[in-house]
Amino acid sequence: MKIAMVLDDSIDRPDGVQQYVLTLGAFLERAGHEVHYVCSDASREDVTVHSLARNVGVTFNGNGLRIPLPTSRAVLRDFLERERYDVIHVQIPHSPLFASRVVDEARRVQARTVRIVGTFHILPDGVVSEYGTRLLGRWQQRNLRRFDAFCAVSAPAAEFAARAFGIAARVIPCSIDTSVFADARVEPLTDGRLRVAFLGRLVERKGVLELIDALAALPGDVRDRLDVRIGGKGPLLDDAQAAVAARALTDVVTFDGFVAEEDKPGFYAAADVAVFPATGGESFGIVLIEAMASGAGVVLGGANPGYLSVLGDRPEVSVEPADTTAFAAALERLIRDESLRADLHAEQAERVQQFDVAVVGEQILELYAPSAP
Repeated sequence: MKIAMVLDDSIDRPDGVQQYVLTLGAFLERAGHEVHYVCSDASREDVTVHSLARNVGVTFNGNGLRIPLPTSRAVLRDFLERERYDVIHVQIPHSPLFASRVVDEARRVQARTVRIVGTFHILPDGVVSEYGTRLLGRWQQRNLRRFDAFCAVSAPAAEFAARAFGIAARVIPCSIDTSVFADARVEPLTDGRLRVAFLGRLVERKGVLELIDALAALPGDVRDRLDVRIGGKGPLLDDAQAAVAARALTDVVTFDGFVAEEDKPGFYAAADVAVFPATGGESFGIVLIEAMASGAGVVLGGANPGYLSVLGDRPEVSVEPADTTAFAAALERLIRDESLRADLHAEQAERVQQFDVAVVGEQILELYAPSAP
C-alpha cells in the first residue's frame, strides 16, 4: 500500500503526534508499504516528506502548538492526483485549513478508491480546551463524514472523541519500538543512593513543581538517599530552579536540560523511580511506556485518565500530584520498599509489551482494511 500520514504540524518537531506517526510509519515500511508524511514545513530527509503548508504558533490544551495557514485546494488536488494514495491517515483534531482540505480533495480526486482513517489524540485539560474542541468538532462534521474509520489512542480519548466530535473510534494505543529502548545500559550509582528521574516539558501540567514540593515533604533520611534528575526545558525552568533552592534541595536535584532522543533510553534506565506527575490533558502516555521499555525500576505517573490507561489499576504506580502529602508518601513507599519496586518492575516490563509497535501496527493495518468498521 501507499500510505500518507497527514498532520497539520511539522514532522520535525519532537512531540507526541510526531512520535506516533514516525514509529508507526517505520513499522509500515518494514512491512513492505510505502509511507509518505504530508505536513507543514519540514527539513528532515530520512523519510519521504511533502511540506504543503506554513504554520503559526498558538497555545492550546496546555501546549505550545503550531497551526497551518490556509493551503490552496488546487495545489492539494494536483498533489493527490499525482500521488494516488491507497490510505490517507489523518491525525485528529485536524485543521480545516490543511488536513481537512487534504481529505476533501482526496475524495474529489479518488472518490471511494482511497481509504481515509483518523487517529484521535487529545483529552482537554480544562473547560476552555474542551469547549474549543467541541466547536471544532461541530465545524468539521461534513469533513468527518468523508472518513472511513477512526481510532483513538486510549479509552478516555475515544470517549472524548464521541462527546466532542460525534465519532465512534476504536481504541488502538500509541506505540513504541520496544527494541530501541531495551538495550539501554547504565552504570549504577556506587554511593548507595537511589535515582529519581523526571523527563518532560517544564510546563504547568507536566507537574515538575509538584514533584519538587513532594521531594521537600519527604523525611530527611529518605531525601538524603536520593539523586534526582530533572530532564527537559520550558518556561517553568527558572521557577523550578528557584523552588529547589528555596527548599534546600540543591544537593539532591540536578537539572539536566534537554535530553536528546538517542539519550532517552539511558536516562530512563538509570532511574530506580521514573516520575511523570502530569496533572491532566494527557490522552495517553508515551513517556511512560518509553521508561518501562528502557528498564526503569518503577514508573510512577499522575492519576489522570490518559496515564491510567497505560499504568493500570495498581495504586502504587499513580498519584494525584497536587496532593503533596500523598505524593510524598507514594515516593517514600517506593524508595523504602525494594521488594515492592521489584514486583512492580516485573509487572510493568510485561505490561509494556502490549504497546510494542509490532502489536499495535497489526491493529492499524486492520483499520486500513476495506472491511474494517
